This record gives sequence, structure tokens and C-alpha cells, in this order.
Amino acid sequence: MKIGEKLTPVLVILVVFMGVALGALWQKVRTLEKNGQGGSVAAVETTQQTPAPQISINQIKDLFGKDLIKFGDGDKKLLLVEIGDPSCPYCHVASGLNPEINAQMGPSFKLVSDGGTYLAPVPEFEKLVQAGKASFVYIYTPGHGNGEMGTKAMYCAYEKGKFWQVHDKLMTKEGYDLLNNTVKNDKAQSGTIADFLKSAMSATEMKSCLDSGKYDSRITEDVNIAQGLGVSGTPGFFVNTTRFSGAYSWTQMESAVNTALGI
Repeated sequence: MKIGEKLTPVLVILVVFMGVALGALWQKVRTLEKNGQGGSVAAVETTQQTPAPQISINQIKDLFGKDLIKFGDGDKKLLLVEIGDPSCPYCHVASGLNPEINAQMGPSFKLVSDGGTYLAPVPEFEKLVQAGKASFVYIYTPGHGNGEMGTKAMYCAYEKGKFWQVHDKLMTKEGYDLLNNTVKNDKAQSGTIADFLKSAMSATEMKSCLDSGKYDSRITEDVNIAQGLGVSGTPGFFVNTTRFSGAYSWTQMESAVNTALGI
């Protein structure tokens, strides 16, 4: 009998079993990828390949001494950290300002304001910061890959006291489309992004800041800091030392916030 002419019954069974197993594995991968659904498991733009290290409260406090976008200091009871990418779809989900993308990601991410159950955490962070109850740090890492110019724009806005205005504008549907389909990290598009953000900050000041290159090095430094925290995917959050890797709903974070505040 020539090889390949006839399979033994045992080999036939083995081939069928492998086919079924591989099919099941592929279906599981597809299920995890589809719409970021999975109950309490939040979607994250880039999967971390190694277990995340345990982070101490001193490491979180030290972030407030670094040259980062930050509000408040490390002495407050509640310290909030966001590791994000303004071009990342799940960062938009967590910001809650692009309801179309929330709906596209599936029912788990449909906003409460649209009749769903998902409460975006970033606006809740902002409320706590504005109320003086929390300190906050924003760190960039390339979870999706087109967020460099947007991040530099947020740094430019931060120096003028306009961070939240520019952040919120970039996290709209129009901001998402601009960063991913037009700007795409192209420095020559500084005028385009400045014009888009003119309702939040002077277009002249924004373009001048972007063209100066003064925040180019911050991109690499932010990424290094994020990696030091064990974060390679976006979005990633810390509530003090409690890690939330993905677009968790505020309702899943609230108990950690209340514990930090002693509520």
C-alpha cells in the first residue's frame, strides 16, 4: 500500500479529532474578538502577552512626579491612571463620547444614555478630578497605532489648561475618523488637526505647538512608562493599585473607588 493511498481507522479518527479541536479553538478566538463581548471581561485593543506585574502604591504616586499629563498630586486618597490611545476604538468606548462605536462593539458596551448598561469610566474620572476628590494621570501607549498626533495635541492643550476640552473633542466619532483616516501620525497634518480642535483651543497655538516638535520625545517616554507598569494594551486603568485592563464599565470600578475614598 502506498503512503497516502489509504488511512487506517485510527488515523482517520485522529484527523477528525484534530479538525474538531482546531475548529473549536478558532471559534473561541472569533468569539473573543467579536465586538469585545464577554460579560465582565472587558475588551482591550492589544493583548498583553505576559502576566502583569504587581504595582505598589508608591509606583502610582511616583507618576505624579514625572513629566506627564496630570492633575493633582500623589498625596490624595484616590489616584486614577489612564493608559490610552486616542485612535483606539475601545478607548473611545471608555470615554463614552462616541456612542456609535459603543453600539458597534455590542450590547455589553451600549451606553446607559442610549438604553444600555455600560457607564463609561473616563467621564466619571473627570468628575472626580474636577470635584477635587481624585488625582489623575494620562499616559499614552500605541494600542491602535494612529494616536501620536492626537496625543501631542493633548500635551499642547495641557500646557494651556485645555486638556479635557481637546481630549473630549478627539474622543468623538469625528475625532476617531480624523486620527485613523486622515491624520494617521502624519506631522504634515498639523494644520488639519489644529483646525479640527479650534473650538477647544486656538488653531494657531495648536499648530505652532505641534510643528515645534516639543512633545515628540514624550511619545517614547510615555510608552516606556506604560510598559514599566505592565501595560501594553489600551485602554488600561488603575484605581490606586487596582488594575483594570480593558474597557471596563464604571460600575465595575466604582467599588475600588469607594474603598479608596473610604466610603
